[in-house]
Amino acid sequence: MNMEIRLKFKSIAKAMLCILLSIVSISASATPWDDKKPEDVVATLDKKFAEGKYSAKGADTCLICHKKSAVVMAIFDGVHGNPNVKASPMADLQCEACHGPLGNHNKGGKEPMITFGENSPVPAEKQNSVCMSCHNDSQRIAWKGNHHDNADVACASCHQVHTAKDPISDKANEVAICTQCHTQQKADMHKRSAHPLQWQQMVCSDCHNPHGSLNDSSLKQMSVNENCYSCHAEKRGPKLWEHAPVTDNCANCHNPHGSVNEAMLISKPPQLCQQCHASDGHSSNAYFGNQTNAFTSGNSCMNCHGQVHGSNHPSGKLLQR
Repeated sequence: MNMEIRLKFKSIAKAMLCILLSIVSISASATPWDDKKPEDVVATLDKKFAEGKYSAKGADTCLICHKKSAVVMAIFDGVHGNPNVKASPMADLQCEACHGPLGNHNKGGKEPMITFGENSPVPAEKQNSVCMSCHNDSQRIAWKGNHHDNADVACASCHQVHTAKDPISDKANEVAICTQCHTQQKADMHKRSAHPLQWQQMVCSDCHNPHGSLNDSSLKQMSVNENCYSCHAEKRGPKLWEHAPVTDNCANCHNPHGSVNEAMLISKPPQLCQQCHASDGHSSNAYFGNQTNAFTSGNSCMNCHGQVHGSNHPSGKLLQR
């Protein structure tokens, strides 16, 4: 009986220890100012910046408390923590270059610092202003007002600073990180006809600038067609006989992220062609009848009009040769 009581006591003690460790773990990852309203945190930070009370000892002051954190110490493995790199934070105000003036933070730890990521009480715009104070270059000249900026996406949502190498800088990780938010594109790229994004033979940044551009959909080139021509140069004109939807926009017929139809077409021919060519002189029964013919089998309309991207043949007015 005593043995049974002892076993029960041990199991209760283990359970209590697990609960205690969980509480410690949670409190360790939480910040002391989590109970404050975001606007109060921002107001305090603004006040601290106005006062400009930076630590005289820089990172040495911070590491008195934070050196036991592997996440914190990982900053020294990368370029941001290298004091020998002239433009790095560690060569200037060190930790406070990104996290703001120390102020009275080290006196009890209750005074907030700038934190980053989706769980931060600091708005994404203010988080990003810290990053943009250094990274305001030609690659990010169109950041203000672009899709990610308007969606309040923080730089820290995609990038990691406290690491030897930012995971998204490796093309093997890029698509997986982008598709955490862009779920429709993730679904499209796994369809039967798609660009080889799922095998990392292409990545999102081959076509898009995630930091914004002056073009639609943050494309790297000036238009959809110019983007496509950077790989599909054989489709570039000018052609003697041009196909209007092709010269207008490749996306009139193709879904660049993937489709259930051949060649990433947005619809199956001949229905795709009929969106424009509803009255082309062909019998409607030839299209939708149950019989198998040149319009419903093989390449459908392309059985005859094979040069749909344009023709340079003197007799290619109908894009047949």
